[in-house]
Amino acid sequence: MRVGMYYSNSDVRVEEIPMPKIEPGELLVKVAASGICGSDVMEWYRVKTAPRVLGHEITGEIVEVGEKVKGYKIGDRVFVSHHVPCLTCKYCSDGHHTACDTLHRTNFDPGGFSEHIRIPEINVDRGVYVLPDELSYEDGVFIEPLGCVVRGQRLARLEPGHSVLIIGSGISGLLHIQLAIAAGAKKVIATDINESRLNAAKKFGADVVHAAENVPGYLRQVNGDRLADRIIVCTGAVSAVDQALNCADRGGVVQLFAPPSPGVETPVHLNHLWNDQITLVSTYGAAPVDLEESIELIRSRRVNVRDMITHRLSLEEIQTGFQLVADAKESIKVIIKP
Repeated sequence: MRVGMYYSNSDVRVEEIPMPKIEPGELLVKVAASGICGSDVMEWYRVKTAPRVLGHEITGEIVEVGEKVKGYKIGDRVFVSHHVPCLTCKYCSDGHHTACDTLHRTNFDPGGFSEHIRIPEINVDRGVYVLPDELSYEDGVFIEPLGCVVRGQRLARLEPGHSVLIIGSGISGLLHIQLAIAAGAKKVIATDINESRLNAAKKFGADVVHAAENVPGYLRQVNGDRLADRIIVCTGAVSAVDQALNCADRGGVVQLFAPPSPGVETPVHLNHLWNDQITLVSTYGAAPVDLEESIELIRSRRVNVRDMITHRLSLEEIQTGFQLVADAKESIKVIIKP
């Protein structure tokens, strides 16, 4: 079968590998759509395991069912979660499912940028979701990224009436904008250095958009002389983190949604956090409960994902897709359709 083999952001090749064979407790899924995630083009993160087949935002059709599998059948349209937790360790018991060792080890075979994937037994047990009739394959590509956003906003304790600042208006930022609105945020302000992304932020509901300059001062102008209650940082730029800490109102929460490169040091003025009682939190991935909520948000159209798709490409065009996402200029969501 054909796959998109990743060597680097500028070197993604269409290659042939053997079709995976399933065990009795496994499924074989024919991939219908696979989204390119921003994490797929974090070269510092991906190159160290190259060459490999990436892709984890997938939907497809079950084409083979292991003899021990119950509850699924050939022809089912499904979303499959690549990472699944054990549900029994200390971290899962404490609600930190995405810190679970099992979650970090699990994956499907080989990756979503391929014609077929084998779904291991543990993923079949707790990571396969039949798509509701209202969801297309393309809609389903957003289940995982929106699930990450759902988890992030829960950990940030975002509540109705909050003013919310989104720093970085790429795909994650746009999903955060929509979910914050759905959660009852009083005002959503979005920033970016890219004009097309600011336009997208406005299109998807931000009350105010602003170029990333003197954001604290601008916040006070548009937010009743107050800073923001919740700040979500959707970029790994160190300057964005520093900016976020200066934009948090007293008692506010700053969430680091996107990771910086390893080894990058970020100055944090602890006296400022202490004095203004600011909470700094991080988030990673999505757990089953987050994915279930994500599915319902998309099914009910409380979050508009369809209009976020800017490019639909064949597997042969995967290099173009990676370049579009890495350049981060005109694209919002790029989907590969093997």
